Order: sequence, then C-alpha cells, then structure tokens
Amino acid sequence: MSFKRALAWSTIWIGLSLITALAIFVQAGAVPAEAFLTGYALEKALSVDNLFVFLMLFTFFGVKPDAQRRALNYGLIGVLILRGLMIFAGVALVQQFDWILYVFGAVIIYTGFIMAFGSEKEFDPEKSGTVKLVSRFVKVSPEFHGTLFFIREHGMRIATPLFLVVCVIEVMDVIFAVDSIPAIFAVTRDPFIIYSSNILAVLGLRSLYFLLERAHDSFRFVKPGVGIILWFIGVKMLIPALWPAAAISNAVALTVVLSVLIVSIVLSVAIKKPHAS
Repeated sequence: MSFKRALAWSTIWIGLSLITALAIFVQAGAVPAEAFLTGYALEKALSVDNLFVFLMLFTFFGVKPDAQRRALNYGLIGVLILRGLMIFAGVALVQQFDWILYVFGAVIIYTGFIMAFGSEKEFDPEKSGTVKLVSRFVKVSPEFHGTLFFIREHGMRIATPLFLVVCVIEVMDVIFAVDSIPAIFAVTRDPFIIYSSNILAVLGLRSLYFLLERAHDSFRFVKPGVGIILWFIGVKMLIPALWPAAAISNAVALTVVLSVLIVSIVLSVAIKKPHAS
C-alpha cells in the first residue's frame, strides 16, 4: 500500500469512527458518545504498540510487501473474532465480580510503566513459544512461496513461513488485548461501545501500519507516550476505590489521551533520533 493510499484509508476509518460517535450522540446522548470517542482514542493509541511488533516481525522474517498485506488481512480477521470473545468474557467477569476492575487497574499501571521505561525486546523466533508449538504440529517450509500459506510437496501439505507469521500476529494480539480491553473498562461497561470502539480501531490498523512502516524512526517517543496513557488509565480505574470524590471523567480522560499522543508525536518529529557514528 502506497503512503498516499494508506493515509487516505486511515482518514476514512477515522472519519467513519467520528460518524459512529455522531450516530451514538443522536440516538443515545452525549455521555455514550463521549465514552465511545474516549474508548476509540484509547484503543487507537494502544494499537500503535501492536504495529511496532508487526514491523519487527515482518522485518525479521523478511516478509515482502505483498505478503505483508495478506498476512495483515488474515491477522485482522482473527483479531476481530478473538477480541469479540475476550470483550464479552470481560464484560461478564466485571458484571459478576466488580472488584476485578481494580486488579485490571493494577496490571495496566504495571504494563504502562514497563512500556514507558522498559527496554525494547527484539523478537527471537527461536525462543517464540508460538513458533515452536506450530512447528511441532505442522511441517514448515524454510522458504516463502509468494503470498501462499500452504504448499504441496511430494503430496504433503506444508505450511510456509507466512503461516507462522499470521499465527504469531494472532497470539501477540491476544497478549496486547490483555492490556487494551481491561483499559477500556475504565471508560465504560457498555458491550456495544467497548466492541465498536475496539473494532473500528482494529479495522484501521492495516493502513496505519503502512504509514508507520515508512516513518517508524520518526515515532520513537510514541511508545513511551502509550505507556504513560496506560499508566493514567490504570490510575483512573483505581481512584474510585481509594478516593471516590476524585473520580476522573471521560472528558478529562479523552483530553489526556489525545494530549499525550499529540505531544509524543510532536517530540518524535522535533527531536530526531541520533545516528550511530
């Protein structure tokens, strides 16, 4: 996907999300629309970390651009299904055990701290449990075969490395969803708003990836910014238990999420990454 086309599709998905927020406002009022916008902005910000991992994954395996696009397409289909299951499971848990929100808050604060201040780990397929598990049950070809996931050799069906890549994408999204889905419970418990904001954020991931691919060195402060956002959302979840009168509104949360994201992007553009001598 060219830069112009990726930018156009990113604009379309953001526009569709704003139209959805307007429809919610007309049908249900300002509070649900505000919750949707806050949840969408939060999930969009958190999805950036997924993209950094996808970029690292594609680079390591040497996946060509046309194959990257197909892997992202199939990966996102799996994401839509898995996230739906996890969201409705999360809603059921929160409705049954209200105290679990505080556990979510503590986990999110810890994750945000690690993301903001921890060192970035390189992907190592030799240590990847997903790669080991898939390779144990499916014979994998050492070479790519275009955009194919499976080929036939001597009458035997064999997976290509592209199939491994999609499997890793699915597993990594489940790991990221453990952070992002609990975070949105700080905003709302409405299953429709949680799912719709998640899905619209996910649907824009492919075009956002192709934007990030061409300028990832220019966004080096975005990941720490996402860590700060997670830390803030975790605090928002815990405050009602510690100090009910100081509960943070969704309007404030939306302002903080957008402000941190914008500042991290501006800093990334203003402060260039030093080149190794």
